[in-house]
Amino acid sequence: MDIANLIQTVTLYALPVLFAITIHEAAHGYAARHFGDNTAFLQGRITLNPLKHIDPIGTILMPLMLYFATSGAFLFGYAKPVPVNFGALRNPKRDMVWVALAGPASNFAQAIFWALMLVVLAATGIEEPFFLKMAQAGILVNLVMWAFNLFPLPPLDGGRILVGLLPWKQAQLVSRIEPWGFFIVMGLVLAGVVGTLWLRPLMTLGYGLINTLISPLLSLLG
Repeated sequence: MDIANLIQTVTLYALPVLFAITIHEAAHGYAARHFGDNTAFLQGRITLNPLKHIDPIGTILMPLMLYFATSGAFLFGYAKPVPVNFGALRNPKRDMVWVALAGPASNFAQAIFWALMLVVLAATGIEEPFFLKMAQAGILVNLVMWAFNLFPLPPLDGGRILVGLLPWKQAQLVSRIEPWGFFIVMGLVLAGVVGTLWLRPLMTLGYGLINTLISPLLSLLG
């Protein structure tokens, strides 16, 4: 393993990843409070302080171990989940959808922000590779988080959204998967199913949407 490459990769991705996970988790907390649940607020989790959201194992140790074990071919990590008492929401089944959607939506918004940063860098004539690569890393990281978290299996946000949208009987059946959902998702990831059938199509869509949104600005610059 090339230590120099590792340091360069960590340096490029550190800021985008910290913002991505911090804003993602805070967004869940903000949405939950808006719809009536103060659990995250009372525990001090509605904050943009990354130290409140970092999980030592999931955010630091696991990604580093996977980076070394797979030579950077496969990375996975997670933040400390924001506590949400869905029963405290004013309309639990409906509001669960908005609370779950808030996290991935924040990542898509951040991907747009990093894309706009690329536009700003181009407009101001800044060609420093480090800043350009960091902006590209910001788009990639946030689109991965956006797409992966929308996978429709609890405990991922997409699974919670699915439970909130399904009729009660079907919703209860899906929610029973949650205790084993993480292991099922990891199995599907390792088997290549999530990457091939979910991540790649959604990320292609995400890049296309962002390109459509910023193309008017690019036209002005051109």
